[in-house]
Amino acid sequence: MSTGDSTTWHARRRAAARPAPASGVRSVVAESWLRSSAAGVDPDTHLAPVRLDGGDLADYRATHALSHVFPLLYDVLGRAAVDCDIVMAVGDAEGQLLWVCGPPGVLRRAETINFVEGSVWTEHDAGTNAPGMALRLGQPVHVHAAEHFNRLVHPWSCAAAPIHDPTTSRVLGVVDITGGPDVASPQSLAMIRAAARMAESELARLALTGTTLTAPGETPQPGSATGLLRVRGLGLPEAVVEVGGRTHRLSRRHSEIVAALLSHPAGLTAEQLEIEVYAGRVHSSTLRAELVRLRALLGPEVLASRPYRLLAETESDWGTVEAHLAAGQVRSALQTYKGPLLPGSEAPGVVELRDAVESHVRAAVLASDEPDLMVGWTRSRWGAGDLEMWGRQVQTLPATSPLRRVAEAETDRLERELHA
Repeated sequence: MSTGDSTTWHARRRAAARPAPASGVRSVVAESWLRSSAAGVDPDTHLAPVRLDGGDLADYRATHALSHVFPLLYDVLGRAAVDCDIVMAVGDAEGQLLWVCGPPGVLRRAETINFVEGSVWTEHDAGTNAPGMALRLGQPVHVHAAEHFNRLVHPWSCAAAPIHDPTTSRVLGVVDITGGPDVASPQSLAMIRAAARMAESELARLALTGTTLTAPGETPQPGSATGLLRVRGLGLPEAVVEVGGRTHRLSRRHSEIVAALLSHPAGLTAEQLEIEVYAGRVHSSTLRAELVRLRALLGPEVLASRPYRLLAETESDWGTVEAHLAAGQVRSALQTYKGPLLPGSEAPGVVELRDAVESHVRAAVLASDEPDLMVGWTRSRWGAGDLEMWGRQVQTLPATSPLRRVAEAETDRLERELHA
């Protein structure tokens, strides 16, 4: 038997091991079964491979274009997943799951089928499943229980939709919900389709401001030349920088150094930079070593010494927020504000800058007397406990608004906690 004949024989054998598509099986599922069988997926023992983990996964997803819309998707679907005993996943165009969120118990069960961050769920790698089919067909799909090619996945149902680049229409990735039988329903499919469209709308808005990251394999966009250093740090544990057409996720210390230098465009001496970056005393050699590594990463044409300063033209997301506020564009400032700057940092310079930006945004939202802006602030993680903002909503929202009742209840609760 030739190699080609052997391959065909094994594929037919695997197809025979899978129940033949009966009249009740949807044609789109039957076609996926045939593709899964031809790819060599074993219907009884195959598990999706895990190809990314640890630092590699963190680096990759931090620089992926979908990192811009994951917080939005989490707000729309991830929080609901916790309440409904399902998991939400966001993957790239190659089917690699970059984020998987849900209740701890459900996540542990999902681990038994390798539905975890870093695993690959294309049809070729995992058999018939919603994320893989959505990427293959370029449209929203749902897969119910035994419609999965792999019998190990039969206890689960899923619905997924592709997310497209609004500029080029190429597929950037996929959003999925996975859980019990109720997930594979027209209502779930409509919800997942709406979430994908919301993500695409947000990407389109960000593209107009030039703040989106370059997706893997894309040609850098105009404005990403070596002479421009773009920095994102709002709501992120470490900063993400784009320079010379390359995107990097910095370490915590390098993030703090870049933030300090952005705040002092004329430059800082080593002693001044130490005060900005380190909460306690430190050997100057420690700072020099960090700067050597940072210069190697960004390039000598970007970071200079004596004094230490950034030579490139710079943009930062917190600088954009401040620019919107200076122009009186409070709504744009709030939309750009993705959370406190480097929230886990204790570097004195970062703490001072973080507090200043947050207080400026908060004060502008309060002064606006725009109820929807104040509602947006208190719906955020950083504004949920803001008693004054809740109280102002009670004053400005119409008496008939259901949001006013929510604001009154939250105001009462926070006041009780304050005086407890």
